[in-house]
Amino acid sequence: ATGKLCVFFGLAALAHAAYSSAQHRTYLRLTEQEFTMLPHDILLQCVLGLLITCYGVVNVAGNFKEIRASSEQETKTWDMLSNRGAFNVYHHRGKAMFNIT
Repeated sequence: ATGKLCVFFGLAALAHAAYSSAQHRTYLRLTEQEFTMLPHDILLQCVLGLLITCYGVVNVAGNFKEIRASSEQETKTWDMLSNRGAFNVYHHRGKAMFNIT
């Protein structure tokens, strides 16, 4: 529940920052000022919204699995490692070519 709330509030903060930056650009056009950079409060809101959203997404995703190539291979013997079952073909044209019954 905490992760979903963080995602919601983080995305809301990012949406509000986007709206604020659009309003700031409109204000600059109306006052005929040149755009140099966004105000610091909008930049801070973008960064905090991004961090809160990332934190929420990591918590919503659940437990991460360990990334190890050997974790799936622990139950296999050395002879089974070179066996590629997906490459075995049992229905081929050998029967038709050599009249094998």
